[in-house]
Amino acid sequence: MSRPSLYRLTLPNGLRLVVQPLDGAPSVGVAVHYDVGFRSEPLGRTGFAHLFEHVMFQGSENVAPADHFRHVQASGGTANGSTHQDHTDYYQVVPAQALERVLFLEADRMRALRITPETLRTQTAVVKEEIRQSVTDKPYGGFPWTVLPAVLYRTHPNAHNGYGAFDDLDAATVAECQAFFDTYYAPGNAVVTICGDVDPGHAADLVARHFAAIPARPVPAPPALAEPVPQQARSGTHPDPHAALAATAIGWRMPDAGTGLDGYLAHMVLGELLTGRDTSRLKQRLVHRAPLATDISTSCGLFGPLRARDPETFVCVAMHPRETTTEQLLDAIDTELAGLAATGPEQRELARSRALLTSATWRGFDNIVARTRALGTYELLFGAPHLVDELAHRLAAVDAAGVAAAAANLHPERRGVLSLVPGTARSPVSAGGGSLVSAGGDAR
Repeated sequence: MSRPSLYRLTLPNGLRLVVQPLDGAPSVGVAVHYDVGFRSEPLGRTGFAHLFEHVMFQGSENVAPADHFRHVQASGGTANGSTHQDHTDYYQVVPAQALERVLFLEADRMRALRITPETLRTQTAVVKEEIRQSVTDKPYGGFPWTVLPAVLYRTHPNAHNGYGAFDDLDAATVAECQAFFDTYYAPGNAVVTICGDVDPGHAADLVARHFAAIPARPVPAPPALAEPVPQQARSGTHPDPHAALAATAIGWRMPDAGTGLDGYLAHMVLGELLTGRDTSRLKQRLVHRAPLATDISTSCGLFGPLRARDPETFVCVAMHPRETTTEQLLDAIDTELAGLAATGPEQRELARSRALLTSATWRGFDNIVARTRALGTYELLFGAPHLVDELAHRLAAVDAAGVAAAAANLHPERRGVLSLVPGTARSPVSAGGGSLVSAGGDAR
């Protein structure tokens, strides 16, 4: 299978461009990734990166508030944005003839975002309502990504809740927003990605026309994320007044995808083997045979695989009756992992897991939005946009020894365990996304 060509260049102001033409694509995807996420937020300003994502749609020098969406939709396209641990991306899909319009819109807000007190007040209220609907007033809202990191990690960038506390959001000022924009929304801190029905030379000319005149600014130092791997199990509880069933979330540190990609990909295959289908090991053991759980799932990364720098988390979440204890679940999971670490998977189940994972990877990147965003994410985080077209092949090459090593890495003494307690009230400090009572080894 031939792989689409990939073109990369860097403008004099530091802006990076990635272009992947796709013959016959009915539209074009455009994404702008900024190297800032909620792990960049300082103490006292949790939720700031996500709040700023909302502010970015509220007008620039030549675009009125909310007109970004109006212009894209008038072209027959769609637009959105999202905030992650280490990046914020803004993306749209439009007919090819609307490419320049989208580039103008993105360049205008990169160059001259308009931030007003009214914009900040309005968007703070919008974000707080989003938190209520998605987290505090919803069963299992934000579980586990808003609360599990505080068990597994110890530094503020890694441990705090990316939605943020209401007090922190209310305290944000226009001056702080402007400083955040000046620091992180600079050309040298961004990647523009164009994918679809486009000529690379023409795309590069359009990007230069609209972005080259934006002045270069110093690129900020990355946040200090490094911290030791736990050497003793950590645990905590999370009360949820809206939940009917109990739940348990377990997190382990993963290999660094930037320096140990093969080990990272082995964890992806392990996750598929453990919970990826109804006949997988943990679903059979805990849901069908015991049964101790009503459902169990695993994921590489809090938001999915290869969407954050190191440290990143392998997550296992089990929904279960209140009568099932966390210890029962952990014992069953540990037994399964220990067996895999000792003998590795059977060849048939390994082949099936790799086939399912690689086919899902190919299908996922058939979607132009997913492909465009992944190209930008992989360029920004790892300097490797080509992973979009290599990932399935790399996953297909994971062997039994790699899966066994991944299972061994999920050691009981290296994990954080969070037990959701249903029907119990959260404390007032949880207004930004849940409360946490730490216990167990090396608790804060």
